[in-house]
Amino acid sequence: MFEKQGTPAAVICTEPFIRSAENMSVAHGFSGYPFAVIPHPIGSSDSTTLDQWADGVFDQVVSLLRDQPKPI
Repeated sequence: MFEKQGTPAAVICTEPFIRSAENMSVAHGFSGYPFAVIPHPIGSSDSTTLDQWADGVFDQVVSLLRDQPKPI
């Protein structure tokens, strides 16, 4: 993960992949790693919908980048 190298990062995943994101965070020593979640699917969603979803998690992503978790 970028955080181990001192580079801020924020994960954004879609709802069906929440469990995968949680498992990946544990595997990399970041149990409880916070991430933003948007609806699914993104590939077949129109740009207006994607813009709305992005706007909906923007503040959370900024917070994730500012308040980086520490590995355990």
